[in-house]
Amino acid sequence: MEYTNRMLLKGNEAVVYGALLAGCECFFGYPITPASEIAHTAARCFPKLGRTFLQAECEIAAINMVMGAAANGRRAMTASSGLGISLKQEGISYLSGSELPALVVDITRGGPGLGNIAPEQADYNQVVKGGGHGSYRCIVLAPASAQEMCDLAFTAFDLAEKYRIVVYMMTDGVIGQTMETVTLPEPLPGRREVPEWALDVSRNRHNMISSIYLETDDLEALNLRLQRKYRLIEEREQRCELYRAEDAEIVLVGYGISGRLCRTAVDVLRGRGVKAGLLRPITLFPFPVDTLNALTAKQFIAVEMSSGQMIDDVKLAINCSRPVALINRMGGNIAGIDEIVARTEAILAAKEA
Repeated sequence: MEYTNRMLLKGNEAVVYGALLAGCECFFGYPITPASEIAHTAARCFPKLGRTFLQAECEIAAINMVMGAAANGRRAMTASSGLGISLKQEGISYLSGSELPALVVDITRGGPGLGNIAPEQADYNQVVKGGGHGSYRCIVLAPASAQEMCDLAFTAFDLAEKYRIVVYMMTDGVIGQTMETVTLPEPLPGRREVPEWALDVSRNRHNMISSIYLETDDLEALNLRLQRKYRLIEEREQRCELYRAEDAEIVLVGYGISGRLCRTAVDVLRGRGVKAGLLRPITLFPFPVDTLNALTAKQFIAVEMSSGQMIDDVKLAINCSRPVALINRMGGNIAGIDEIVARTEAILAAKEA
C-alpha cells in the first residue's frame, strides 16, 4: 500500500489508517451500517500489509477472535454499531476480566431495537458505564472529526497496553460518514515485541490468562485491583477541548457531532451578547471532571443525541452545585446550530423570569 501522509478520508476509513500506523495486526468484524466502511477499509488494507483481516460469522465471534489475538500479545481491533456492540458486551467483559488490551469502535446509530441507521448517541450508558456483566470500565475516546478518528486510533493501542484495558472509540454516524482531509501520523517503526504477560507460541512461556476465579477472595482481589487501575486512569487520562470557556457564564457540553455544532453555536451566542463557551469531552471515561469543575460558569447545558445520558456525568462533575439543562434530539435527529442557539436562549430567559 503506497504511503502518503495526507488523504481525503471518511472518519470510518481514517480510524483504520490510524490503527494500522499504530501497528494493529488483526481486524475481526462484521459489517453494519453506519460502521460498514471500517470493515470494508480493513478488508482492503490489512492484507496488503501482511496483516490479518477476517469477517467473522457474527459479532460474538468477532469479539472472541479479538480476545484470542489480544491474549497472544497482538494489537487487535473490531468495529460495529448499536446492536452489534450489544452482542459484543459479554466478550468485552471477558477481555476486561482477563486484563487484555484491545480497540473496539462504536459508530452509534438510532435505537432501541433495530432502530434505524441514522446517527444517535444513545450508546453512552452501555459503553461508558460498562454494558456487560461485572464491575469493569473501559477507556472511551470520543472523536469529533476524521482527523481525530485517525489520531485517537493511533493513541488507543498505547493506552490499551499501558493499562491492559479495552479502549472504546465511540462517535456518531455523522463523524463516521463525514469525509475530510486527514494528515496521517508517522507509522511506528518495525514489529513490536510480544509483551511478557502474553501467551506466545514461539516461546516457552507458562503464562495463564483467564477471567474465572472460583475462590471468592481471589475474585475480590481482582476486582479491587481493577478498581485501583480505573481510579489511576481517572487521575491521569482526562482529555477535553475548551472553546471560549474560561470567562463563560454558560457552558455547552457536547461530544461528537454535537460538540462540533456547539462550537459554532457558541460563536453565534457570543455575537448576541451571551457569554457562552464549550467543553467538548474527548474522553468519556475518564470524564473530564477536573476541567469541568474548575470552570466558573453559572449554567451548564448538556447537548446530546439521546434521552440525556451524558448529563448525569456533567452533574456529578460539578457536584450538582450549579444548574445543568438538556438540549437533545433522538431517533437519528440532530439539533442544528439554530436550534441549539434558540433553546439556549430559552433556557436563559426562563432562568431570568
